[in-house]
Amino acid sequence: MLPDKFLERLAQVVPPERLPGVLASFAADKAVTIRVNSWRARPGDVLAELAAAGLTAHPVPGLHSAYRAAAADRDQLTRGAPFSQGRLYVQNVSSLLAAPALSVEPGMSVLDLAAAPGGKTLHLVDLMNNTGAIGAVESARDRFFRLRHNLRLHGATCCRAYLKDGRRVGRACPDRFDRVLLDAPCSGEAQLRSFRDAHAPNWSVRKIGQCAGKQRALLLSAVAACRPGGVVVYCTCSTAPEENEAVVASVLAECSGILEVEPVPLPPVADPVAVPGLRAWAGREFPPDLTLTTRILPDDWFDAFFLCRLRKR
Repeated sequence: MLPDKFLERLAQVVPPERLPGVLASFAADKAVTIRVNSWRARPGDVLAELAAAGLTAHPVPGLHSAYRAAAADRDQLTRGAPFSQGRLYVQNVSSLLAAPALSVEPGMSVLDLAAAPGGKTLHLVDLMNNTGAIGAVESARDRFFRLRHNLRLHGATCCRAYLKDGRRVGRACPDRFDRVLLDAPCSGEAQLRSFRDAHAPNWSVRKIGQCAGKQRALLLSAVAACRPGGVVVYCTCSTAPEENEAVVASVLAECSGILEVEPVPLPPVADPVAVPGLRAWAGREFPPDLTLTTRILPDDWFDAFFLCRLRKR
């Protein structure tokens, strides 16, 4: 079962009419999303190979080279040759919203500040046609090696991985990058599952507070590393306001006059699950432009997700 305190908090951040569906999503076997590595393979060829193996995948509207498959096909997809050879990548559809929100272009200089295991980094490489320069930073040693393996497997020649604390990158590389993506380490609320777990999930309000402190430091580093006129996208897979709107509000206050919140560009497929960010939490009011941030409500396909797009003036 999901922790009682988590359920209590969830009821305060989810619109009442959407709460039953959100609660049901934590017990659902989610549909699988795959993204074809377009510089390693043609989507049509990969889909034909999957079809020959008895697997069917349907295009995801508005997401280039992304396809939806049945939840029951996940194991077969991750055991097949297209996956093991770096011709496709499996990740939840919510995480496929982050890279396009940066509006990258071929040839740009881009920083992924908490990159492992590399799904969003590889998506950026795809959107940039494997050109320009992408710095992928990861602080945990085991995760760094997994990141580097994935980049090599998928042929990401425009990207270099760095084993480094992301909180220090802004001071080391000030005003350098056209775009910065921060998919911040979080309490992982999107990965909580109910009814089938034999033990209580590793979740607590204390853990949320610990994550929020690190997230704030990482976001300040991301802002410092972004060039004036550039864009930072901050995202988490948490529903906790302390990790989302509160982090952004704190950084906006510290960087007064430097940052502007912009609407998050989303593909049409996300419209049914997207709601504006919160205006207040636990007696604290947030700036009005925090409603330009986006919360993705979980369902039988999407995981919970939060996205914020910031322009550095």
